[in-house]
Amino acid sequence: RLTGQQQEINNLIQRKNAVDEENARLKNEFSNLNQKFKDKSQELKDTEECAQKKEEQNRLVIKNLEEENKGLNTCCADLLNDLEKLREQEAQWETEKSGNDARIKNLETDLAEAREQMKELRSICSNLSSQVAVKQEELSQKDCDVIRAK
Repeated sequence: RLTGQQQEINNLIQRKNAVDEENARLKNEFSNLNQKFKDKSQELKDTEECAQKKEEQNRLVIKNLEEENKGLNTCCADLLNDLEKLREQEAQWETEKSGNDARIKNLETDLAEAREQMKELRSICSNLSSQVAVKQEELSQKDCDVIRAK
């Protein structure tokens, strides 16, 4: 009976040793997994911090771009206003130019008519000068006739 109990004790000791070994292996595995978990947790924390920094940088970039966009929109609005004013000024100048062109054409027509009149008047003057010369010649001739007659 003692050997049966001794056998049972030996079996129990072997099972305890096996359980202790399994327990040690599981503790080791747990320790490894726990370390991996800590490493992954730190990696996750680092990644989240990095993502947060990137997000903050992106917010700043977006804010700066929005400010720049605001400035560019203001600049565009000013340029469009300037363009509109220039177009209005161009239209006004076109109207003035059209009026000036018409006046120039009228003045050129008047000048051509005045030149034509000048030609006619020169012709008339020339004819009158010729007539005066003829009349002076006749007068001289008559003066000579009168002098002879006396």
